[in-house]
Amino acid sequence: MKRLICILVLCGMLSGCGSVLSGVYVNIQPHEVQGGRDPFDTIMASDYAMLCAVLEDLVTVGTERAVVSVGDYDPEAISRDMEYAVRYIREDFPLGAYALENINYEIGRSGGVPAISVEMTYLHGRLELRRIQTVADMESAAGKIGEALRDCDTGLVLLVENFEDADYAQLVADYADRHPNVVMETPQVAAGLYPEKGSSRILELSFTYQTSRDALRQMRSQIQPVFSAATLYVSGDGSDLQKYYQLYALLMERHDYTLETSITPAYSLLTHGVGDSKAFATVYSAMCRQAGLECHVITGTRDGEPWCWNMVLDNGYYYHVDLLRSTAAGRFTEMTDMEMNGYVWDYSAYPKADGAYVTPETEQ
Repeated sequence: MKRLICILVLCGMLSGCGSVLSGVYVNIQPHEVQGGRDPFDTIMASDYAMLCAVLEDLVTVGTERAVVSVGDYDPEAISRDMEYAVRYIREDFPLGAYALENINYEIGRSGGVPAISVEMTYLHGRLELRRIQTVADMESAAGKIGEALRDCDTGLVLLVENFEDADYAQLVADYADRHPNVVMETPQVAAGLYPEKGSSRILELSFTYQTSRDALRQMRSQIQPVFSAATLYVSGDGSDLQKYYQLYALLMERHDYTLETSITPAYSLLTHGVGDSKAFATVYSAMCRQAGLECHVITGTRDGEPWCWNMVLDNGYYYHVDLLRSTAAGRFTEMTDMEMNGYVWDYSAYPKADGAYVTPETEQ
């Protein structure tokens, strides 16, 4: 940081730094840069690797003007290497590909020593650069995305050091489905990647909501007591079946429900009695997990129509539970795969409910 401060101080004293140069890459014949201090007060580069590192440092802190001393550089290589370095910063360096609009430079002299005057313009300024969060991999990125969704943020920018491509809209939807107690609305997702290729990349996500941030937070505060009650509502000494039934009763006896899709599924279901099969399945699953019970959401079809239901682990055996079907039948019902007449789902994506005992992990 000390060397960057020195650059900015020196740059302010050099008349060549303040000019706006035309074109993306500018290569001007050597001239004497007027004014200046001891050239050793500025950043120095003596080879291509150092030149790239200097430019990386400048972009990282959002420097707009600087002077790079190249007194020890091979004179015949300066022009060529600077052109390559600028291309690298703009096209391959993640922060440069994301933040930079343009890089202009002049090759000249400062105090009789060869130097490069650099001017950078940005699409994203210093404040935005400081807000970029660095994560090691996509698993860590998913955690940051979850935090942004919980905070109802409208955007997130991550520097992912070990990047792997993903379906970001699906990742957001999956998180919202698994956490209906904190994510009131699944936003529309737009993603940008900088650069287009590379093992380390900037991931820029934008989230668009139909509901205001304040309204979403108020909705969440209104339904939190219902989810909190899930832990207290079940009997600690009861069987798994009894606990699943108690949570079923807690949810299904709240309203005379209307089957309808909402953009705020958990809130609409718990406060207004309006929801579709997915809202019932995701809310029930979250309640069960909060009470320490295993419960999955299955997406498939029932009688040819899109439908969601649950799969629970009851006393070591997996069963299907369709809350709406149970309510229509007047009793809480667990079903095996063979009893799921009219239902279709991806059998490979979920545990088998075939009546076979599932050995707990602690016993395996």
